[in-house]
Amino acid sequence: MAPLKSLAKEYPIIDTNFQSFCASHTIFSVEDFLLHDLDALIAFADNDHTCSHTLKQGIDQLLSIIDSQQPPLLNGLQLLEDAKQNKHVLPTGFEGIDALLGGGLSEGQLTELVGPSSSGKTQACLLSASTVSKHKSSVIYLDTSNSFSPQHIANLVGQTSGYVYNNQADHRYIQEVLDRIICYSVFDLYQMFDVLHQLKMNLKCQIGKSDCHVRLLIVDSISSLITPILGGSGPQGHAMMISAGILLKKLAHEHNIAVLVTNHVVGGEGGTSKPALGESWKSVPHVRLLLSRDYGSNVSNISILKHPSMASGKTASWTMYSLDDKM
Repeated sequence: MAPLKSLAKEYPIIDTNFQSFCASHTIFSVEDFLLHDLDALIAFADNDHTCSHTLKQGIDQLLSIIDSQQPPLLNGLQLLEDAKQNKHVLPTGFEGIDALLGGGLSEGQLTELVGPSSSGKTQACLLSASTVSKHKSSVIYLDTSNSFSPQHIANLVGQTSGYVYNNQADHRYIQEVLDRIICYSVFDLYQMFDVLHQLKMNLKCQIGKSDCHVRLLIVDSISSLITPILGGSGPQGHAMMISAGILLKKLAHEHNIAVLVTNHVVGGEGGTSKPALGESWKSVPHVRLLLSRDYGSNVSNISILKHPSMASGKTASWTMYSLDDKM
């Protein structure tokens, strides 16, 4: 979702007058519009006797823009053709995960890693990023909690490939791997929307080019961005959460990239843990994987919670790499 002023060129009805009307109600972006009470906003527009009609046209235009973010309806044949054309897999570098998923992360799909702290979510993200980058593809990494570490990437490349950082030739190779991982520090959902919309424009520019395509988008963690907006009894936070999920899936589908996000767990009934973000979110990812780790062990277990072509409950395990900090 974009700032309103950036939409004026494409949608003339969102002119300075409409922007001023929105600004008077602390609406500066489409996200702000989603958070606002629509009925109240229409009522304010009705009370403006000088330009009530054009203000309501602007509101309708914003609703149309939001509606356009919804994924297209596809029939069964179109879905089959799309699956045949698109869905290569990207190895994560973890043999257990890759074997469980039939090779790795599927392009065109949103995969979610769910697990408690220190279960291996961030390490899976870092190793996936380095593995894809080693195959000369670009990775976009959205870091929401300062957990991205270039040194850990270098260590992982060394441990998985036998390279030594203090060897000049190996150092150059590791630098090339790191150069293909573009990391953004993102600390709220609005920042993520801005980055994703800029990425969408950049991905349109890479169509037809063969050099270093973006193949993987990582958000570690999506739950830390969404949880703060879910408070209160209004529906706006949930609307923004679903909009974020739709945008991520649209990027995956339209540009044939794999999207990997992480999510924490919260306490459920009977003391059992469950994925955060609630029932509304669980239908968003194509694939949901649950990570767990026994206390004091470096073995992480992974099981399928949801997969479009595999049975839930299928499990595997992998040995976490030894890094300086806990992941």
